[in-house]
Amino acid sequence: MSVVGARPQFVKLAPIARVIATRRAGGQELEHLVVHTGQHYDAAMSDVFFGELELPEPAANLGVGSGSHAQQTARMLTALEGFLIAQPPDAVIVYGDTNSTLAGALVATKLRLPTAHVEAGLRSFHRRMPEELNRLAVDHLCDLLLAPTQAAVANLEHEGLGERTALVGDVMLDAVLHNLELARGRSRIVDDLGLGGRDFAVATIHRASNTEPEALALLLAGLEQVAQQLPVVLPMHPRTRAALHGVGMDRHPAAGLQMVEPLPYLDMLRLVDGAALVLTDSGGLQKEAFILGRPCVTLRDETEWVETLEAGANVLAGTHPDRICAAVEAWRKRGWGRADALGSKARTLYGEGTAAERIVDEVLAMRELGS
Repeated sequence: MSVVGARPQFVKLAPIARVIATRRAGGQELEHLVVHTGQHYDAAMSDVFFGELELPEPAANLGVGSGSHAQQTARMLTALEGFLIAQPPDAVIVYGDTNSTLAGALVATKLRLPTAHVEAGLRSFHRRMPEELNRLAVDHLCDLLLAPTQAAVANLEHEGLGERTALVGDVMLDAVLHNLELARGRSRIVDDLGLGGRDFAVATIHRASNTEPEALALLLAGLEQVAQQLPVVLPMHPRTRAALHGVGMDRHPAAGLQMVEPLPYLDMLRLVDGAALVLTDSGGLQKEAFILGRPCVTLRDETEWVETLEAGANVLAGTHPDRICAAVEAWRKRGWGRADALGSKARTLYGEGTAAERIVDEVLAMRELGS
């Protein structure tokens, strides 16, 4: 059983669901149920992803919706417990670092169900980030820690969790490799936004700390300054859209800064594929930019994806406009990076697109050991 609830988790789930479906078609006795917590409930953040990624219809949508961390997690715990007691699986897989991840791991391990964490071992070492607290708790709860990189393995070994850890690679690479040609063939987003034949940047802002009024005002000022030289497309996360009113930016962005609604996965992948530059506070988008060979400016002071820094694919700029503009200018002077070289490094670091196969093998082995 896979427990998911947020847009990045749907992307991580898709390669694993494909592997399981292929093995079932080949005669292996596997059943895969997907439980959707409803953490992302907006159609643009949920329904369209299930359709585009050809994900299995959820066995249940718990419909928890939004709320404070405590409210949301509490509703998930109650609903998940009832579902897992009624239909106890042989193994539970949780993904990433959201409240859905934490709730799934906590309920499943307390019910003594073998539980695996996809994307284990990431650390930003910034304990004010809710995601960092979720990662720490989930890794110490789960029976099997599926690490995407050697750096993640090292973090888990440092915390005494090495015996539970398997290096499997990153399913985000699997997802990009599978969907890139589909995006290039089907998506018209670059032309629809009037960006065909032009250099442009893609930006995202969604972290809770970055949508507080002071930080959001700084970030938007930085993006507006960048947009004076390079068009910037900013797909709006619902949290960011709701926060815009507080900084007076909900109606009249500066020329060159296009604020658009959340994009389906294939459109977003095509947009990043065509961009000269990515500016983001998203861990997933940092990785996608790296895989696609697009230079990245991270709108935070730290990142859990340290290999993007070490490979020269990413720089940390924080939230101040001066630092953001300096980072963009540095990339511009370098001709916006070296796409083939960066993409090759990413494929080597993230497992050459075989992570989902390894994850399924490891989960099945965990289940056999626990039975």
